[in-house]
Amino acid sequence: MEAAARRTPPAAGACTEAKRRYLRTMQTFLSVLLGVAMLATFGVMMAGVLGAVRGGADGARSNRLMRWRIGLQALSILLFLALMLSLGR
Repeated sequence: MEAAARRTPPAAGACTEAKRRYLRTMQTFLSVLLGVAMLATFGVMMAGVLGAVRGGADGARSNRLMRWRIGLQALSILLFLALMLSLGR
């Protein structure tokens, strides 16, 4: 009975390697998503700035762009936090 208790599962090393591979894949995926979210935020912000510089004074469009920018910024921050948490492990 003691010999059976002392044995380690044969897949213990494979399990840690699979976890490492999964974390690397997740970190790459989060990095790409973060880059896309940051570029989208920048694009929306530039659209708002160009609209303000041009004049036009379309308040509804300006407010819509502001809401999109805030949402995309929040998404970028959440993705950044998720990436930092995954890198810390």
